[in-house]
Amino acid sequence: MDLGIQGKTAFVAASTGGLGLAVARSLAAEGARVAITGRRRERAEKIAAELEADGHSVVAIEADLSKPDGVAAAVERTEELLGPVEILVLNGPGPKPGAASALGSDDIAAAFEQLVKPHHALVSRILPGMRERHWGRILAVGSSGVVSPLPNLAVSNTGRAALAGYLKTLAAEVALDAVTVNMLLPGRIATDRVAELDQAAAKRRGTTPEEIQLESRKTIPARRYGEPEEFGAAAAFLCSAPASYITGVALRCDGGLIRSL
Repeated sequence: MDLGIQGKTAFVAASTGGLGLAVARSLAAEGARVAITGRRRERAEKIAAELEADGHSVVAIEADLSKPDGVAAAVERTEELLGPVEILVLNGPGPKPGAASALGSDDIAAAFEQLVKPHHALVSRILPGMRERHWGRILAVGSSGVVSPLPNLAVSNTGRAALAGYLKTLAAEVALDAVTVNMLLPGRIATDRVAELDQAAAKRRGTTPEEIQLESRKTIPARRYGEPEEFGAAAAFLCSAPASYITGVALRCDGGLIRSL
C-alpha cells in the first residue's frame, strides 16, 4: 500500500528513543521528511546520520519542549530545514510511577505540565498551517491507561486522559479541514520505559524484573511484549493519506491486553 506521505514533513516529538524513534523510523521509511527531536542533541544527530546513510530525508533538532520558547524554536527550525509541518506526532517521557492515594497538588500540576501543556503548544503552533493547506495528521502517542487506568501510574493516567479529552474535542472541530487527530495507545512494548517500569515493580514487590515480565506476558493474549517496529508501523498508517477517514480514534496496539473492544 502506498501511504501517500512521500515528501511530507513530519515533526516527531521526543524521537531520540523508544516509541518516538520507532515512529520516526517508520515515517522516514515511507518517504516522509522527518525531524528527529529531543533534548539530547548528539543522540539526535547520530540517529539522523544513520537514517540519512540509509537514504532517508531527516534532520536533527535539539528541542526542550518543556521550556516556554522551546516549541517555537523547534518548529521554526524544522520548517526552515524541511518546510511546513504536515504530520505532527505528539510524544514525551512518561511521569514517575505512584499511587492515586499518594498524589499531591504538585503531582496533579505535573500531569498537565508534562502530558498536556507541551502537546497543546505544538498543536497551537502547527495546526493553523494544516488547516490552511487542507491536509494534516496529528497523532499522539498515548497509553492503554487512557482506556483502562494502569495501577501505580496515577500521574500518567490523569494527564493522558486529559490529553485524550482535548484531542477528541479537537478532532471534531478540524475534520472539515481534512486534518485528522488520533491517539495510538501502546500496551507493553519492549522499550526502555517499560523496562524501567518492570524494574520499579520488581523493587516494590521484592522480586526480579524477569518475574515481572513473565507475569505481564501471561496477561497479554499474544503472550509477548510488542516490538517498537510494530507500533511504528501502526503509527505510520494513521499518519497516511489512506487513513483520511479515521479521526477522533484511540487505537490500541497492545496484543489484546485491554479486554474491552
